[in-house]
Formats: sequence, structure tokens, C-alpha cells
Amino acid sequence: MGTTGSRLAHLQLTIVGLGLMGGSLARALRGKCAGITAVDSDAQTRREGLQRGVVDYATESLADGVARADILVLATPVRVILELLAQLPQLPPRSDGALPVLDLGSTKAVITTAMATLPDQFNGIGGHPMCGRETGGLAHADAALYQQAIFVLTPLPDTTPATLAVAREIISAAGARPLQMEAARHDRMVAL
Repeated sequence: MGTTGSRLAHLQLTIVGLGLMGGSLARALRGKCAGITAVDSDAQTRREGLQRGVVDYATESLADGVARADILVLATPVRVILELLAQLPQLPPRSDGALPVLDLGSTKAVITTAMATLPDQFNGIGGHPMCGRETGGLAHADAALYQQAIFVLTPLPDTTPATLAVAREIISAAGARPLQMEAARHDRMVAL
């Protein structure tokens, strides 16, 4: 159970992709949310995440991870994020309101366009933490990776205030600083 007095302390977080970015986020949020589930296709990464106490539960099933989630974070390469967004509408419907979906991809316009097509059971918001390392994988994950980093948020027109608030709370709990802007502007600035 989380130790903070925030809404995050009562939420189950599911992170898809337990590499450098997803693993570092899980480490940074450890003890700040009710629990962390990892969805990863690699069995060794799932075992390592559990053995190192990075996550509470690990699965290769997106459906299983989504069923356990109060918020879903997509921490994979952009191509995979787009594939995951295409899979979400095929999952069993949720009965407990729209699931916030935050991504960590490096380009925003194509991802937020895909998010805009999600059914009402999901509520998307684009995100891009402006940090990283030259090395990847869970072995290099670091709870301090996000400290003082700018974390860009690119809300969609239908992003709810609740989704925006929980995304900002995750960012702050990880030690980063949220910066909100339009997806196209983000992509132009990153391209420069």
C-alpha cells in the first residue's frame, strides 16, 4: 500500500514494458501507489522484476494487466505503443469507468491520434519524459532517472480532468516536472 496521502496511494498501476523507462518509473513509484503490475513479453524480465521487488505482479497478458489497472502506462517503443493502442478496444469491457492511459513515447502526434480512436472505456493522454540513458533494459532502471526531468504531457481534446490529474500526480511522484503542450508543438520542438 502506498504511503503518501495522495490519490495515487490508492491506485493500482500497470506498466507495459519493463525496460529502462518503465522499470525506472516502477522503481520511482514503489511505495507511492497501491501496487504495480508489469506487462512484458520477456519471461526473464518478468522474473527479474518480481525478484528485485520492482513490481508486485508480472504477466505477459495485456488483458490481465489491464484488468488489474487503475491507470495504464505504455512504456514501449512508439511502434509497439501503436500496436498496443490497437489491441485495447479488443479487450473485455470494463465496468468501473474509463481507464486512464498514459504513454511514454518520444513522438506525440501519431500516438495521440491513435488514442483519440479508443472507445469510451479508455481515456488517453500523451506523455514524453525528457530523460533516458544510452543503456536500456530493467538492469539499468534507476528510481532517480526522472528526478528534475521535464515530462511533457499532451492531452487530447477529450482527456478528462481526472486523467490529467493522475498523470500529473505520477509525474510529480517520480520526481519529474510536468509541462503541458500540444502534440504537434512537442514533435516540432523535439525535431529541432
